[in-house]
Amino acid sequence: MALRFLSLALRTNTRRLQQYGPAHGLYSNTVFGAQQDFLHRQLHVRISDQEAGLQTRREANRHKNPFQDDLIEDSPISETVEQRKNGRADKVRLTKETSVDFGEAHRGTETAKARADKVRIKSTKETSETETAKAKADKVESTKEEPLDFGDPDCFGGSRTETATPNASDMEEEEFTSRPTRHTRKLRTKEYARLIKEHLNAQRINDAIAVLEVRMLREDRVKPESYIYNLLISGCAKAGYTRKAFSLYTKMRQRGLKVTGGTYTSLFNACANAPSHSDGLTKARQLRHNMLEKGHEPNVQNYNAMIKAYGRCGDLQTAYTLADELLERRLPLSVDTFNLLLQACASDERHGFRYALLTWHKMLRRQLSPDYYSFNAMLRCVRDCGFGQLEQLQQVLAEITAPEQAQLTAGDNSSNQLTISANSHELELPNLLLPQAQLGSLVALAEVTRPHERFLLLGGLTGYLDLMKSHKITPDIKSFTAMLEVIAPTNAAEKQLLSFVRKIGLKADIDFFNVLIKKRSMRFDYASAREVLTMIRTTGLRPDIVTYGVLALGCRTQEEARELLQQMQAAGIRMNIAILGAMLRQGCAQKSFAYVNEIMQLSLEEDIRPNEAFLRHLHNFHRGCARAIDARHPSTKTPAFKKGHSKFCDKYRLYYEEQGLAGLKLEDAVNKVKERPYAQYKEATVTGIEPTKHEQVKRKQKVRKYIKKIKIAQLSDDPGDANPFKRIE
Repeated sequence: MALRFLSLALRTNTRRLQQYGPAHGLYSNTVFGAQQDFLHRQLHVRISDQEAGLQTRREANRHKNPFQDDLIEDSPISETVEQRKNGRADKVRLTKETSVDFGEAHRGTETAKARADKVRIKSTKETSETETAKAKADKVESTKEEPLDFGDPDCFGGSRTETATPNASDMEEEEFTSRPTRHTRKLRTKEYARLIKEHLNAQRINDAIAVLEVRMLREDRVKPESYIYNLLISGCAKAGYTRKAFSLYTKMRQRGLKVTGGTYTSLFNACANAPSHSDGLTKARQLRHNMLEKGHEPNVQNYNAMIKAYGRCGDLQTAYTLADELLERRLPLSVDTFNLLLQACASDERHGFRYALLTWHKMLRRQLSPDYYSFNAMLRCVRDCGFGQLEQLQQVLAEITAPEQAQLTAGDNSSNQLTISANSHELELPNLLLPQAQLGSLVALAEVTRPHERFLLLGGLTGYLDLMKSHKITPDIKSFTAMLEVIAPTNAAEKQLLSFVRKIGLKADIDFFNVLIKKRSMRFDYASAREVLTMIRTTGLRPDIVTYGVLALGCRTQEEARELLQQMQAAGIRMNIAILGAMLRQGCAQKSFAYVNEIMQLSLEEDIRPNEAFLRHLHNFHRGCARAIDARHPSTKTPAFKKGHSKFCDKYRLYYEEQGLAGLKLEDAVNKVKERPYAQYKEATVTGIEPTKHEQVKRKQKVRKYIKKIKIAQLSDDPGDANPFKRIE
C-alpha cells in the first residue's frame, strides 16, 4: 500500500512538470529520465532481498540461536547481529531519502545516483562478508567435537546451552519405567511363596528376600500380599536378621497391608534372636508400645513370644510381668510358657538358678508335667546361673520344702562346700525338683558356686534320670551332653555317664566327645583328653574342627602344637582364630616367647584376622612382662629372658602394623576387629568356592554311632581315691 501511494504522488508531480515546463524541454526530459531511473533503482533496492543481502542472512541464521549470551569469538552469529543493525540503518536511511520533496530529488539527481551506487557496492561487500562468515562458521563447527544445541530457533526460550547433571533418583525412576517386564509369565502368590520357602529351608536368606524385592517388585511388578511379608519376616527372625525383619515390617505398613498377630509373633522372635541383646530389647519395647497403640490384643502366642524376647534379652522382671498379665486375662498357661520362663532364668547369671527352682515348683502346683525341653532348660540354668547369697538359698528351701525339713545349719562360708551326712549306710542325695523337695542327707549348707554342686542339689545323675523316667521322658544324646557339663569333674563320674548312655542304647555324636575333651582339658587332665581321640576312632566317628579346637587347649609346648597342626593338615581341616587363640593362651601361661611368636607368625602366614580374645591375650602378656621388668623380678635379669622379650616386642609391634592396628589402644583395636553382626547378610554368595559348611549340610543331622565297642572299665581312673559325693570342692 505504501508503494502504491508513493507511485500516485510521483505521477501527479510528473504531470505538473509536463504542463508547466515546455520551455525547458531538453532539460526537463533529462531530469525526468534521471528521476525515473533513480526512483526505479531506489524501489528495486527496497523491494529486492537478494541485493540487500537479507536472503543470505536468513540462511546463515536458520540454525542459530539469537538469544545466546556467550558467543564464540568470530562466530557467524555475532556477525549476523552486526549485519542486521546495518541493514536496519540502511532501511531507515532509504525511507528518509525516498520521502523527501520532489524538488530536492530534482536538484540532487547525480548525488542520488552516486548514493545508489554506494548502496549497491555496500550490499555487495556485505554479501561477500556474509559468505566469509558462513565459511568460518562451517570451519568452527567442523573443528568442534560436539556441536552446541541451541534448541528450536522459532521457539522462544528453547535454548539448551548447559547440560544439567542428572539426578540419581530420576535416573533410577527412568530406568525402572523403561525396563521391560519379564518375558516369562507372572506367578501366583502360592508359587512365589514356594520359592521363598525353598530358599529359607536351605538357609539362603538373601535369595529369599530377592524374590520379593527383585523379582516381584522390579521384574514382574506384582503387588505382594501380606502372606509374603509374613513369610519373609518369619525367616529373618529365625536367622537372627532383626534389622531386615523390622524393615520389611515398615514397608508392609507403608503398603497398607494388614498386620496380624502372626506378624507380631515373628517380630518378637526376631528380637529374641537378635545378635545384640541391647538392640533386641530396645526393639521389643518399641514393638510392644506400637502394638498397644494400635489396639491389638495379644493372644497366647504373642505373650509367649514377648516372654521369650524379654527373657533372652535380660529383662527378667518384664518377662514375669507378662506371665502375670497372661493369667489376669484368663488365658491358658501351658508348659511352653514355663519353658520360656526357664530360658529367661538362664539369662540371669547371679540369681537364675533360684528363679528356676521357684518357676519349676509353680509349674508343678498348676498340675503341669514338665517335658523334654523343661529338663534341658533346667540343666542350662544349673550350668550358667548362680544361687545368690546363702540367706536367699535358705528362703527358697523354706518355700519349696516341708517346714520340718527346712531346718538346716548354716555351714562355714569360708569352706565353700556342701556337707552331707555320712552316718547312714546309704547316702540319700537331695532333690529339689520333686513336688515335695527332699533334702536327703544334707545337714549343713554353704554358698553354692559351681555347676556340679548345683546339680548335686537336684539329685545328681541318678536322681535326675529317675525324675525324667517318672515323667515318662526318655533322654537323648543332647540331654546327656548337657549333663556331661554339670557332673562332677572326675573320671569316675564321666565313666558312670558313659555307662548310662550304653545302657539306654543311645548313639553318640561328635559333639558329645568334644564336650568330654573340653571338660578334661579345663581341669588340666590333658592325658585323659587325648584318650578321647581313641574313643572317637573306636566308635567310627571322625573329628571335626571343634575337636581340634578343644584339643588345642592342651598344647602346652611348641612341639605339641606343631603335632596337632600336622594332624589337622592331614585331615584337610584349616586352622581358625579359635584354635590359634587356645594355643596362644597356653603359650602365655607357659611364658614362652618362642611359642607366642610362632602363633603370631602363623596368624600372618595363614591370613587369619585376630579376634577380641586373641588381642587381649597378647596385650595382657605384653603388659605382664613390662610390669615384671619394672618390678625388677629376678627372672627378668637372665640373658634368655632379655633376648626373648626383645624378639617378642619386635614381633608384637610388627603384628599390629600388619593387621592395621598400629598406634591404637586395646579397646580401639578390639572395636576395629570386632565382627559386625549383619555383615554376613550383605556379602554376596561367591560361586565356585565351597563355603565352610554347605547350606544343605547344615540342616542334616550329625552322624551318630553306638558306643558299645568302648571298653568303659578299661578307661583311666582318677589319680586319687576322692569321694565326689562327700566333699565337692
